[in-house]
Amino acid sequence: MSIVDTRTPDPKKFLKGATGDWEMVIGMEVHAQVTSHAKLFSGASTEFGSEPNNNVSLVDAAMPGMLPVINEECVKQAIRTGLGLKAEINLKSVFDRKNYFYPDLPQGYQISQFKQPIVGEGKILLDMPDEQVEVGVERLHLEQDAGKSLHDQHPTMSFVDLNRSGVALMEIVSKPDIRSADEAKAYLTKLRMILRYLGTCDGNMDQGSMRADVNVSVRRPGGEFGTRCEIKNVNSIRFVGQAIEYEARRQIGILEDGGQIDQETRLFDPGKGETRSMRSKEEAHDYRYFPDPDLLPLEFDQAYVDALAEGLPELPDEKKARFIDQYGLTPYDADILVIEKASADFFEEVAKGRDAKLSANWVINELFGRLNKEGLELATSPVSAAQLGGIIDLVKDGTISGKIAKDLFEIVWTEGGEPAKLVEERGMKQVTDLGAIEKIVDEIVEANPEKVEQARNKPGLLGWFVGQVMKASQGKANPQAVNDLLKKKIGLE
Repeated sequence: MSIVDTRTPDPKKFLKGATGDWEMVIGMEVHAQVTSHAKLFSGASTEFGSEPNNNVSLVDAAMPGMLPVINEECVKQAIRTGLGLKAEINLKSVFDRKNYFYPDLPQGYQISQFKQPIVGEGKILLDMPDEQVEVGVERLHLEQDAGKSLHDQHPTMSFVDLNRSGVALMEIVSKPDIRSADEAKAYLTKLRMILRYLGTCDGNMDQGSMRADVNVSVRRPGGEFGTRCEIKNVNSIRFVGQAIEYEARRQIGILEDGGQIDQETRLFDPGKGETRSMRSKEEAHDYRYFPDPDLLPLEFDQAYVDALAEGLPELPDEKKARFIDQYGLTPYDADILVIEKASADFFEEVAKGRDAKLSANWVINELFGRLNKEGLELATSPVSAAQLGGIIDLVKDGTISGKIAKDLFEIVWTEGGEPAKLVEERGMKQVTDLGAIEKIVDEIVEANPEKVEQARNKPGLLGWFVGQVMKASQGKANPQAVNDLLKKKIGLE
């Protein structure tokens, strides 16, 4: 990882120690499983949840004489990811052998890329509350995943599952540009968004298809980089934040006590909320990298890259900018809507030919709010974009009030149905007949003379009268008409 410092110290991000301020320096190595039906160098399935050792070819099991053959789909996905990260695509890259011994690595080495990766430097922009932060991407390289060792199946034995052995990973290495736990969480969130938009990784951290190695060190503000510790295989954005906070405080405590930080690999224990030592940190030379003699250099031309670039979807940053410009949305609303591509697509379907701001309010506040409350995904929403759009149309043309619209939303959510037809069948149209509304207003005003006098001196009490009229009309009176009539009757005009 590069050791070039590209950030100006920011006092708002400093940690307070017993002897003064400290600054965190964070870099991340994210392992993202490539979306592909087959592994990087074999035709074995990558399906999640299969029985142990069910998705293993002779290549994955390192049987003698078996030679790796590159999966072109994985190469395409790596290039598309690099383009999405605004990174340099290297037209020639080399696969290396990274040598180490572990029971779930049957070859005794991992096929990876070292000095000549497929993707070079790029960047990711983070929209933090008070600023936009640019985090540099050092590189992206392709490599095989290892298998999995199971230690809790038997009291005296460990088992090895090779289903993941040979699965294609993109290792995306950031520069040490991150200065807080919040920035680290935002970086991982944004990276996952980009990968999901591209369709190059599903980002399911709970299934292990995206994992983060987090490098943490501390220093006096603006000083030399400190010794870093790597927190291995963190599988949750929330845990990344917790691990960083704990590890930074641990290192500050050691340094302020006059000790020194040992460069090591650590694990995060979510139950205890702390990191613990795993092993001393290896350097590149410990792995004895050398070019894999079974694989030729990976070469392609610029035309191949350009063709893939033409097929890229609109990415989150561009989509957010368009939503603000085209639909007049606030940056906050646009941020929420572009978190997932499916959410953005749903909004655009609802907003087609309609008031975009009103559509955004209904999608974010009513639909997303209810989905979150019920623990549902957008894909399983009981209310479709067409149904939600139908409710908005009825509000916009004055057929129903906002209050009735919420009642209608509840009916559609629980029972289904076409909104306009439901309104007709259930008599939910709002009352726009001024004569009918005026009669209710007169009754309320006449029954509350003391309140009328108070409202003349305190116009804020008008809301009480509006509430009484709406209650008497079962929420069907046109609110604007009610408001106008009350002002006239009470004498506030």
